[in-house]
Amino acid sequence: MELAPTTPQRSFMRHRAGYFFVLPALVMYAIFFIYPFLSSVYLSMTDWDGVKPMNFVGLSNYQKLLGDPLMWVSLGHNLIWVIIGTIAPIAIGLLLAVLLWGRTRGQLIFRTIYFMPVVMSAVVVGIIWGWIYNPIFGFLNRFLTAVGLEGLARGWLGETNTALFAVLAAAIWQHVGFCVVILFAGLQKVDIELIDAARIDGANSWQRFLNVILPQIRHVLTMVTVFTVIGGFNVFDIVFVLTRGGPANATELIATYTYRKSFSENQVGYGSALSMVMTVLALAATIIFMRIRSRGEELE
Repeated sequence: MELAPTTPQRSFMRHRAGYFFVLPALVMYAIFFIYPFLSSVYLSMTDWDGVKPMNFVGLSNYQKLLGDPLMWVSLGHNLIWVIIGTIAPIAIGLLLAVLLWGRTRGQLIFRTIYFMPVVMSAVVVGIIWGWIYNPIFGFLNRFLTAVGLEGLARGWLGETNTALFAVLAAAIWQHVGFCVVILFAGLQKVDIELIDAARIDGANSWQRFLNVILPQIRHVLTMVTVFTVIGGFNVFDIVFVLTRGGPANATELIATYTYRKSFSENQVGYGSALSMVMTVLALAATIIFMRIRSRGEELE
């Protein structure tokens, strides 16, 4: 007996409950993501200043980007931020997660302490670290002076060669707790029997970590890395609170430069083009990392 072909109408009636459940999320996604994204793409092709009527200028804003030296400086700072700001918190977070995983007493207390900076507002974190870096009464300079290293004391946020790394240290401090909690959760799925077998075979602690533990949490590591990389290209708040891109553009990032062009200099069209640069860079970095990760899994 032949079955009647499934028509689109019949298929819809069969799965209509699922469509209705998905529809609210789809509408929210369209309103708060698709529409703003398409609007930004259009604005990036105009010379709108936020007040006057929009004039369509095509790709001239993107051509202007290529010749903008400050855009390239900001991009270089973003790359430094992504590299250091990804490796450092994940490495520190993984170390702390492994230490907590080893049946450490007070795991919940330590995880709570590590995670506290994550739930704090970036503005609060920026204010706290602004006090720490203060050249007159800041804790860091006072500590260096107390231990006899007063020669290292300086205006950490006021010097061009230290400002970016000082802000980056504050951001790493805030993000480490997220890495600890997520990686600690991933470690709960590690097969202890494999670790015991490796120990019996004579593998030392580093070999067990590298060849037994890491492969079992690679998917969690991938998720944390992608999240951190995307955040590195979009970071704005803590930099804006601490330095506003200064001194002398030493901490200028694509996001802070976008804000300056869009809202301080009223070049909304050009600022939208800069925001597209952030989007493309974050998307490209994520795709490249995922491709490398998937090829590594295929070789395994």
